This record gives sequence, C-alpha cells and structure tokens, in this order.
Amino acid sequence: MNHSENTSNNAPKVVKRKSHPFWQFFWLTFLVVSLWYAWYSFYASSNDITWTNDIESAQKLAVNSDKNIMIFFTGTWCSPCKIMKRQVFADDEVKKAMDEKIISLEINIDDPNSQALVKQYNIGATPTTIFIYPSGKVIDYAVGKVDKSKFLEMIKSLK
Repeated sequence: MNHSENTSNNAPKVVKRKSHPFWQFFWLTFLVVSLWYAWYSFYASSNDITWTNDIESAQKLAVNSDKNIMIFFTGTWCSPCKIMKRQVFADDEVKKAMDEKIISLEINIDDPNSQALVKQYNIGATPTTIFIYPSGKVIDYAVGKVDKSKFLEMIKSLK
C-alpha cells in the first residue's frame, strides 16, 4: 500500500449548517444600506449655480458686478464635496444669496491647470471654500464640509 494515497475514511467531514434567518436578513440589509450610502455619498444633484473655472474671468466678472469671489476647491473623488453640493448649493435660499453677492468659482484640485491657485491659497484638503476680493485677498474661508446655515452666515457677512 502506498502511503501517499489517503485511503482512510477517517478524514473529518465538513458539516455545512444553514445560517440562522436573522443573519441572512442582517447581511442583506447591511449590503443594501452600504450600497445606498455609497450612492448617496457620490451623487451630486444638479444645481442652477453658474460656476466658472477660470480665476481671471471670475475676477473680471467680480469687478464689473461689484461682487466678491467664492472659490470652492473640490475633487471628483471628494464625497463631502458632493454632499455639500447636494445639501448646500442646490438650496434655493443659498442660490439666491450667492447670485446677489458672489461670483462662484469651482476648482478641481487634481486639474494640472489649477495647481497655481491651489499653491497660492495653500489648499491641503477638500472641500475648502474661500471668499476673496477681486484682487485675490482672502476675506473668509472654511476647510471641510460646511452646512447650509454656516454657509449662509459666511455669505451674509461679506460686504
């Protein structure tokens, strides 16, 4: 008899037990909630705000309309940015306040053309919201996701 062959019937048998219905329900619910949260984090609803992505044109518009500039530093991968776009920028009250007081500039920090602006304002995290005079001098800023009431306070404090 060759010892390399296992002819013994003493091998342990694997008994597969059906999991309890609670755990099946738990994991199915966990999967559904996880997928919903992932969608929610990366979904950004459309809004009616006119964004520009060029600082020079934003400065000209700001001077001609006697407004300040808001620079919103974001990234395509930034879920707090998308949540802010959905919860803050899509709000009618916020849109009205923005239209009255500021020129909106959205900067993708991963865009090679925006690196000078990212360096100029020392951006290390997204979202970062900066309010500036048309000259470029900073009036106010916030690093991280800003809620609607804080954002409206920031806009209303602009002169």
